[in-house]
Amino acid sequence: MHSTDMKCLSRREILRGFGATAALAAFPSLRAATTDKDSLPMQFYKSLTEEQHAKIVLPADHEKRKFISNWWYICPEQRLHTFYTKDQQDLVKQIFESLHAPEYREKMNWQVQKDLMGQIKNTPSVGFFGTPKDKDFEFIYTGHHVTRRCNAHTDKGLGFGSAPIFYGNFAKAFRETKDHEGNPFWYQGLLFNEFFTALDGRQQEKILVGREPRKENPATVILKSKTDLPGISGADLSKDQQAKLLDTMRRMLACFRPDDVTATMKTIEDKKLVERLFVSCYGGAFDIGDDKVWDTWQIEGPDMVWYFRGVPHIHGYFHLAA
Repeated sequence: MHSTDMKCLSRREILRGFGATAALAAFPSLRAATTDKDSLPMQFYKSLTEEQHAKIVLPADHEKRKFISNWWYICPEQRLHTFYTKDQQDLVKQIFESLHAPEYREKMNWQVQKDLMGQIKNTPSVGFFGTPKDKDFEFIYTGHHVTRRCNAHTDKGLGFGSAPIFYGNFAKAFRETKDHEGNPFWYQGLLFNEFFTALDGRQQEKILVGREPRKENPATVILKSKTDLPGISGADLSKDQQAKLLDTMRRMLACFRPDDVTATMKTIEDKKLVERLFVSCYGGAFDIGDDKVWDTWQIEGPDMVWYFRGVPHIHGYFHLAA
C-alpha cells in the first residue's frame, strides 16, 4: 500500500473513531452496548471505504427514512453483489440474520433468495441513516419483499418504533392458494384467524367489513392520522379479548428477534394502544377459496398500522409510532 493510501486510511478511521466516541459521550446509555465490542452494523460501517461511505450513508433526516414499499432499494446503484467485498457481504448477512429469531433465520434467508426470482439484478441494497454521533443511527436492508431496520449502535433489539418495516413472499406461485403452502409468513394469518374465533357472533360480523382494505402504496400503508377506521374497536373487546389480541400480536411477531418483539409490545402496552386500535378482515375477493379463513386483515389506530394482505400473495407492513 502506498504511503498516501495509508494517510488517507488513517484520516478516515480517525474521523470514524471520533464519530463513535462522540456518540458514546453524548448518549451514555449506548456505552455498555458498544464498549466491549462493536455491534455488527457498526463493524460494517467501519469497514466502508471512502467511496462506499459517500454513496450509502444518508442524512439522519433523509426523506427515505420513513419510506416503505414492497420492492425498493435504498441505494439502487449500490447492490450487495457488486459494491461490497465478500467480507462485507458476510457481515450484512450476519446483520440480517441477527434481526430474526434463530428458528426463523433459515426461512428468512430462503425468502430473500427466493424473491430474487433467479436474477442477480434483484439483489438487495443496504444503507445507513445518520452517523455514529446520532442516537438514532440506523442500518437499513431493502429489496424485493424485504425492508428491515435496526439501531446501528447495538445488537440489542430496540423495537420497531418510528420507522416502518416490510415482509412478504410468494412461495409456490404468484397467486397463492388458500393454504399459502410454503410461505414463511402465513403462520401470522393462522394466528389472526385463531383470534377471530375468540370473538362472539356479533363481534365477528363487525370485524368482517364490506369494503376494501387500505390501498397498498407508500403513502397509505405508513402511519398517519386517519379517521373512519373499519372493523371492531379494541375498546369494545372484553378484557380477556384485549389480552388475547395482545398475545396474538406478540406471537405474530415471533419471526423477529426477541428483543425487538419485547420492546415493541412494551410500547403498545405502555401507550395503552389496544383500546385505540381497530381490527378488521376482508372477504369476497380477499378471501382465497371463499373458506372464511381470512387472508387479509388490518390492525390500525392513531399510533400503529399493521397491514397483512394475502391476495395474491402475502405482503405485510408494520409501522408503530415511537
